[in-house]
Amino acid sequence: MSRVVRINGALVEAQPLPGVALFEVARVGERGLLGEVIRVEGDKATLQVYEDTTGLRLGDPVQLSGRGLTARLGPGLLGAILDGVGRPLPRVAAIAGDFVRAGAWADTIDVARRFHFRPALAPGANVRSGDILGAVEERPGVDHFILVPPHVRGVVASLPEAERGPADAVGALEDGTPLPLVQEWPVREPRPFARRLLADQPLVTGQRVFDLLFPVAEGGTVAVPGGFGTGKTVIEQSLAKHGDADVVVFVGCGERGNEMAEVVSDFACLRDPRTGRPLLERTVLIVNTSNMPVPAREASIYLGLTVAEYFRDQGKRVAVMADSISRWAEALREMGSRLREMPGEEGYPVYLASRLGKLMERAGRVETLGTPARRGSVTLFCAVSPPGGDFSEPVTQGALRVAGALWALDASLAHQRQFPAVDAATSYSYDSDALLPWFAANVDAQWPRVRLELMRLLDRDRELREIASLVGSEALQDPDRLVLEVARVARESVLGQHAYDENDANSPLQKTFRLAGLVCSLHRAGLEGLKRGGAFERLRLGPALSAIAALPHAPASRLESGAAAASVAVAAAEQPEEAE
Repeated sequence: MSRVVRINGALVEAQPLPGVALFEVARVGERGLLGEVIRVEGDKATLQVYEDTTGLRLGDPVQLSGRGLTARLGPGLLGAILDGVGRPLPRVAAIAGDFVRAGAWADTIDVARRFHFRPALAPGANVRSGDILGAVEERPGVDHFILVPPHVRGVVASLPEAERGPADAVGALEDGTPLPLVQEWPVREPRPFARRLLADQPLVTGQRVFDLLFPVAEGGTVAVPGGFGTGKTVIEQSLAKHGDADVVVFVGCGERGNEMAEVVSDFACLRDPRTGRPLLERTVLIVNTSNMPVPAREASIYLGLTVAEYFRDQGKRVAVMADSISRWAEALREMGSRLREMPGEEGYPVYLASRLGKLMERAGRVETLGTPARRGSVTLFCAVSPPGGDFSEPVTQGALRVAGALWALDASLAHQRQFPAVDAATSYSYDSDALLPWFAANVDAQWPRVRLELMRLLDRDRELREIASLVGSEALQDPDRLVLEVARVARESVLGQHAYDENDANSPLQKTFRLAGLVCSLHRAGLEGLKRGGAFERLRLGPALSAIAALPHAPASRLESGAAAASVAVAAAEQPEEAE
């Protein structure tokens, strides 16, 4: 019998464990605490325990499971609220109370649920990994495909239409291999796919500053660093509600308990603008708060990515919100120090950058295994919480090395009440050049020109504001004063967006293009007026500025008339007022 021989917080050493495998799951102690093997030395193994080890004693038994940490994947996942290792928190609370005791367990998918399975194939069909066997209705009007598990192939012997539960098989192959309703997959192993596709189409976010200036490709990765109070969580909620994704996986990794309670409460109240039903019905929430055991923080993000890959294999576009990978990295640091590993920069393990790279490589747009052919994607949004807002710290820098886009949040902009508080000077997107042809073909051929013109305007505005802070704006030349005035409305009405205004919370691409185009037209009209000999003070900017500022908050029914009125006001800015 294997026994505990050493306890160091969440780390436990057990002996003898001959033939133990790395990352094998075990049950530790009389309460059956969930642990995972992270080091093997001879017949002695070191385990990280995902639950509170208080009360664990030397000599307590350790029982191996023979497999790694796995996720149960199938119908019933949508709308679930799980902890970092896949336990459904509402049902665990019903069993153990609001304060979850160590060793409490419930299956990820409720074994009492029944689903009506409708087969898509007949006996005798030759199937392989990823083929669609049939479907069940998970939500009203929402079909959930049942797939052949990876690494399974053969000839179908039986596939009846019947009511099935999570523990049942929907059929079997001729060699006796069961075809389960619910699959199991190790969370640390990426799920296989046929081939990776080019990142040539965007994931539309509904946020103007992102879609216009820093777009993210479907299947891309984004780092969102920002200090406390810069609006990371509000941005992620806006992306979840308005982003062009079929399924949302929100991973709260090491965040404050009251903040995660607010997220859970908000998601339950948010309405899906597509269907009018609760947004939670196409969301999976994975919650691991700061008072939960540290090792489970690492597992929580792997669990979220595994769930996302499962829905990707069904041909879904999945958005994963990881909030935040800084807490995930802190878990690596704490476990590394307990293992007495060589520390790297600021105490983080030397393999931090490689772990971040492997994590983000699980995102992507792919062609799935099986028939019929499907295309799915996993787009990963990683919030980063750098201490003191210092972007030079190791986690932020490690994320920037592999992320396809950076949405840098600035505390000073948040204090000025500009949200999203995105620093356009620091942010970037490596995907933008590849995505511009898509925007030109699907929105407007002038999209690339307007985007470039607006970015140049904002760049010049930053330079002039530094000068104006020293000498005053009145000392600037008229064209430069025009830049400051037009850029101000660009920051407020194009880059800024009101997350709680029903008309402004989501900006369709046509609305985004119209606003940006009006701002650029106003700048050109003002320059034309100055060329005609008018002074800056006599330009008719006021009506145009007011019309553009009102446009983001206009209802959709009045958007066209408002844009037309703003265009007239912009055109009038070319004609300077007559001097008295």
